[in-house]
Amino acid sequence: MSSVEKVSFEAPHERGHLLTEQANPASQNLDELSSLELVDLFNREDERVLAAIAQARKPLAEAIDRAAEALRRGGRLFYVGAGTSGRLGVLDAAECPPTFCTPPELVQGIIAGGAGALIRSSEDLEDRAEDGAEAIAHRQIHDLDVVVGITAGGTTPYVHGALHAARQRGATTVFIACVPADQVGVQADVDIRLLVGPEILAGSTRLKAGTVTKLALNILSTSVMVRLGKVYGNRMVDVAVTNRKLHDRALRILRDLTELSREECALLLEKSDRSVKLALLMHWTGLDRHAGKVLLEQHQGNLRQAVMSHRPTP
Repeated sequence: MSSVEKVSFEAPHERGHLLTEQANPASQNLDELSSLELVDLFNREDERVLAAIAQARKPLAEAIDRAAEALRRGGRLFYVGAGTSGRLGVLDAAECPPTFCTPPELVQGIIAGGAGALIRSSEDLEDRAEDGAEAIAHRQIHDLDVVVGITAGGTTPYVHGALHAARQRGATTVFIACVPADQVGVQADVDIRLLVGPEILAGSTRLKAGTVTKLALNILSTSVMVRLGKVYGNRMVDVAVTNRKLHDRALRILRDLTELSREECALLLEKSDRSVKLALLMHWTGLDRHAGKVLLEQHQGNLRQAVMSHRPTP
């Protein structure tokens, strides 16, 4: 491993003290419950997820601010994880291009074991801190980038190796775990703890821990895109029009915001090269496609700012 500094992170052999590994008193008779009782139990336990998000609201907001500023300056956002945590990061990253028309390299998911680990268990690979560091070096992560390490139990060597390497390269680092800081410490710029308590099935962090992680990533990526001007009101005006469903959504956005007929919206959408944001700008300002593109570029793609600069009215 000549391309990166040797990384060493030894996860504790005994993890029973970790919050994510403890037995949940509420599910001690899990194997004796009826199907309806199982559903009710899951429902009660999942109520802890929203409370955990609320308790982590400040570090989540800080992560949003840091990531938005980094991407505005030309950086990228990376999620790093293993197992369920890695799959959730890859999922969130993969949904950004169709939702916000971002280039695939802007938000990326890195999972221990690579693409094959998405469909086949490869949890043994999470124990190699040097592989996490190598993944950071391979993507040439630098000081404008943001690296989010995701590990429910907080101890995954692959994630710690990646975060250590990212910090050495000057990147902003964010840590997401479902155990308190006094159980697993970390050196990161933003430390997000999503404390949902022990799982119904002891140690199965694909349950509450996975759910709360998915919610946190939803909040993080969507809020970053809002801050980058990829949303107007609550509409995804940067949606990539790549299939019938998204074409229909684009037309509905245009109809709702312009009160044009569906046929007029379809024509406007084609004139704008199927860009909802550009179509709206052309309609509201009277600019042609080229002039509209120039104006949007001047305002870093922020539709509201572009419109207000051309026609300073509400």
